[in-house]
Amino acid sequence: MRDLGAGFRYLLKGQRWVARHGRSYGFGLLPGLVTLVLYAAVLVALALWGEDAVTWATPFADDWSSPWAGLFRGFLTAVLFALALLLAVVTFTAVTLLIGQPFYENLSEKVDRDVSPDGYAPESGLPLWRELWISARDSLRIVVRAALWGVLLFGCGFIPVVGQTVVPVVGVFVTGFFLTEELTAVALQRRGVELRTRLALLRSRKTLVWGFGAPLAAAFLVPFVAVFLMPGAVAGATLMARDLLGEEIDEGGEEGEQAATTFPQPPSGSPSPGR
Repeated sequence: MRDLGAGFRYLLKGQRWVARHGRSYGFGLLPGLVTLVLYAAVLVALALWGEDAVTWATPFADDWSSPWAGLFRGFLTAVLFALALLLAVVTFTAVTLLIGQPFYENLSEKVDRDVSPDGYAPESGLPLWRELWISARDSLRIVVRAALWGVLLFGCGFIPVVGQTVVPVVGVFVTGFFLTEELTAVALQRRGVELRTRLALLRSRKTLVWGFGAPLAAAFLVPFVAVFLMPGAVAGATLMARDLLGEEIDEGGEEGEQAATTFPQPPSGSPSPGR
């Protein structure tokens, strides 16, 4: 439970960090705004023409008696839109991070320098095209995993009582885990940590990850909120990445902020990528 609270504090501290660095926050909003416009256009198009697409895909229902054809196609249209909305929530972070790779890399490096005792921020040394390729490849792998979980949870949603109570809660925690993986990847990729090792690190501290990711996943369900939280989420994920790797977080890096907002020290048992 201690890790659960620590994860949530990292989320809050990331938002505080960008609030004190207005320029970094402003640049960090741009990729989210671009992604939001793209996703909104797709969802609006689906709302307008989704029923036509379902009708086209189900010609076998043309001869069904009323009202069964309409009910069947209406149900499929609702399912299609619900899946698109779920996929939008799950992939929003991945697409935003891909579009805003240079912005978020720069923001993450600034956080590292700010809280590092020696002011050092690790660098990948890779060209931008290579970083984009690695990010896109790993994001696709995560999206596939998240989609499989989404299909499983969607199916479980039809179970009476459990589908309306337990499944939504599990869905928030699952989504939060994958969101956290995408966000911590910004800092961990600069350190040369591969996807398999990143997942192992996150699984070793599940409660820390859930404390960070579950509230963020719930917030991302509210329209437009994701855009404004993304820069702070990247900052907070950078701090949490340092914790996961056992790197020191300099409490003096807060530039004289009150002690109530200092960062917690990483546990002595934090795993390293080599474990």
